[in-house]
Amino acid sequence: MSFSKILVANRGEIAWRVMRTAKAMGYRTVAVYSDADKDAPHVTFADEAVRIGPPPVGESYLDIARILEAAKASGADAVHPGYGFLSENEAFAAACDEAGLTFIGPPAGAIAAMGNKAAAKRRMIEAGVPCVPGYQGANQSDDHLAKEARKIGLPVMVKAAAGGGGRGMRLVESPGDLAEAIRTARAEAESAFGSGELILEKAVVDARHVEIQVFADNHGNVIHLGERDCSVQRRHQKVIEEAPSPAVDTSLRGRMGAAAVAAAKAIGYRGAGTVEFLLGNDGAFYFLEMNTRLQVEHPVTEAITGLDLVEWQLRVARSERLPLTQEQVTLAGHAIEARLYAEDPYAGFLPQTGRVGVWRPATGPGVRVDHGMTEGLAISPFYDPMIAKVIAHGATRDEARARLVQALRDTVVLGPTTNRHFLIRLLEHPEFAAGQATTAFIGKHAFPAPAVSDRHWQLAASLLWRHSAERYPANLRGWRNSNPEPTPIKLAAGETEHTIRLAPGGVSPETPPFYIDGSGIIVDLATHTVCFEDRTYRPPATAAEGSDGKLRAPMDGRIVAVRVSAGDKVTRGQTLIVLEAMKIQHQLKAALDAEVESVTVREGQQVSNRTVLVTLGGVEGSEGKGTT
Repeated sequence: MSFSKILVANRGEIAWRVMRTAKAMGYRTVAVYSDADKDAPHVTFADEAVRIGPPPVGESYLDIARILEAAKASGADAVHPGYGFLSENEAFAAACDEAGLTFIGPPAGAIAAMGNKAAAKRRMIEAGVPCVPGYQGANQSDDHLAKEARKIGLPVMVKAAAGGGGRGMRLVESPGDLAEAIRTARAEAESAFGSGELILEKAVVDARHVEIQVFADNHGNVIHLGERDCSVQRRHQKVIEEAPSPAVDTSLRGRMGAAAVAAAKAIGYRGAGTVEFLLGNDGAFYFLEMNTRLQVEHPVTEAITGLDLVEWQLRVARSERLPLTQEQVTLAGHAIEARLYAEDPYAGFLPQTGRVGVWRPATGPGVRVDHGMTEGLAISPFYDPMIAKVIAHGATRDEARARLVQALRDTVVLGPTTNRHFLIRLLEHPEFAAGQATTAFIGKHAFPAPAVSDRHWQLAASLLWRHSAERYPANLRGWRNSNPEPTPIKLAAGETEHTIRLAPGGVSPETPPFYIDGSGIIVDLATHTVCFEDRTYRPPATAAEGSDGKLRAPMDGRIVAVRVSAGDKVTRGQTLIVLEAMKIQHQLKAALDAEVESVTVREGQQVSNRTVLVTLGGVEGSEGKGTT
């Protein structure tokens, strides 16, 4: 099977990464893009690019017909799905085959076998692969699921049968939370995967999330390339991954690897895949799911094996045998990857949107940064908010960890709030440093928001003074009709406001990374990046400001549910609106007892950050009391 031009049916760092290897192997590449990505690096890097529609994924990256039309228009004879979007869609794989395109991934039948968690789990039980106790039956009524959950015993995981990545997943620890967890998990699953089918699993407390990288060819060869530990997660989504796992020795690696290979063989697999397990503290492991694609975290496996997994995918797709046997696979050193997200880790990991004004990825020995970013590019509400993957490899785990910490310190990203500071805290935490972090790691430790230092305030004012000629013209700085006096600069960081007085000649010469935008300045000092609003010339607030009782959108997104109507009485903590942004549904709740005066949005509507959604009557107090 031969091909010469590869269309990558994905975007961002995923598409760029696949294209780098494809070009190095002599293939021509085709990018696809939505209107939101027309200026993205993967588009300019490709040999050709085809527009496939507007920003919503259903009208672009998830539209099979448009992808196939792009392949035909460009003359591509192969399609690489990347990871995410259509990468685990059996209908897409089958459609590529029917169109005469080489699908660089597993057969449609293998994707189907593992695409539904319920069916996959039943199949793994038949194949003798150890599985977590739970329910994966056909009766999907809420009442029956609740009954089965009580039978399994809490804590229990409610999970979307048709997807992964933390979407449609809820941990239930209290009986009173069960009904709501089933309802919201089902709604999120329907939105993300087009199916509301759920499964239940006994929650394995304080376990590790360990996955095995497998590879299979068309000649009956199936091997594994060791494991990755992905235990450090928030919202059931991976944050830090490493290879090998600190909890896996040679013997356990052999047993888990054999189970993963058996799982792949049971479904007639081909290409790259990952079999995910929960590893208990007693050494017992249980099948979770199989991802029938390349994983986001594949670079750590590449680092310790010295292999290019995309190259292997392309070789398998053209019917070559696997380059190595199991006995020839060697693991050298240790690698750790951190996912750099546009999100606020100190505000419930709320996704962030906006334009990236400064982007300087780290470099250095053993450091790799996979990204699809460039300065001026916007983080869109339509897609996952991951900015980059920062990977470090070293001879030992401590060396890899130290290199990764330094790489994150050296990375500069100014614009939307990111989790960079939080990642460094995770990596430096004694429990992670000792290799003891489990899936409970983030939840059981307090990571309070760092205080904004006096130095941050002073530098923000000083940098505005020195570099914002539009706001502070040089000929007016410190001018008075008597002697020069200190110039007051009023800044706000979040809800805190300070006035800094800069005396002539007293401006700091220090210049940390900073970015001045239309409303203020962002300063990066000692890995803590703070956004300051310049309120120096803002008119005084009116008496009514901050007491309007308005529930506003915390970010750009789509309204998926409106739970109240005008005239309804609501209580503190009651969900009023469900907003979907970046594939996650956010419950927007009342912060106090009140009456709904008006609802200004409808289901399906796209809204911008700070849009008024609901107005509550009889509200008194300060700004922000309309939401929690």
